[in-house]
Amino acid sequence: MSDRLHVHIPCALLEGLLPLLFRHRLQPEIAFKCCDLERPNAEVREWGRRLAEAELAVTVHAPFMDLNPGAVDPLVRKATRLRFARTLDLAGLLQARLVVFHPGFFRWQYGGRDELWVESSLSFWPELVARAADLGCAMALENIFEENPATLQALLDGIDSPWLGHCFDIGHWHLFGQVSLEEWFAALGRHLRHLHLHDNLGDRDAHLAIGDGSADFNGLFRLLDEQRLHPTAALEIHNPQALLRTISVISPRFRP
Repeated sequence: MSDRLHVHIPCALLEGLLPLLFRHRLQPEIAFKCCDLERPNAEVREWGRRLAEAELAVTVHAPFMDLNPGAVDPLVRKATRLRFARTLDLAGLLQARLVVFHPGFFRWQYGGRDELWVESSLSFWPELVARAADLGCAMALENIFEENPATLQALLDGIDSPWLGHCFDIGHWHLFGQVSLEEWFAALGRHLRHLHLHDNLGDRDAHLAIGDGSADFNGLFRLLDEQRLHPTAALEIHNPQALLRTISVISPRFRP
């Protein structure tokens, strides 16, 4: 498996799946729920040691339910900061190269006052950016409900750090995006660090294999080539057989 390609693995399943990862040379993107953050440091450090010994790189997906780094309510931001800081601590124990976070923006919550989310987010991230730099572990904000790149661009341009970038999720763009891939990448291409690759038919977040839905993967790969972008990527495909089939097709694109 390419050293830029990862596969989505829920933290709760990681121990049982380690033999499979080692056998097939699959690099995990370990997805934490809030309850997983209570795991002992020693357990997580041991996972990191075993994966490093196998020469498998790690990325991490942070918890996101009920969390919002751009919340107007300071208590919500405080809870989110505690969860995200703990995620970075565990990423350090895993020797992870990158952590993906949800940005928390949903335009209907802000009543047209998108600047409220941007202002809160600009004050939220610098402390974590400094921690990420200390760990040598990049962070990336994933598009979820964003219809256009404006809020993410305002935040990432404002922070302007190599330790905080963008994770482009093509499945979410296919569901919610209201602008073309070209417009999205014109705004956020320079911040791109990571991809989430999965397909759907535009009706639900189905996490299908590439080509089993209608997302524009040809357009995505063309833009990556044109802009000479070489992000890491995680396959978020929930069917194991479809995942293995996709790996065999997609791996050559992510080779060094």
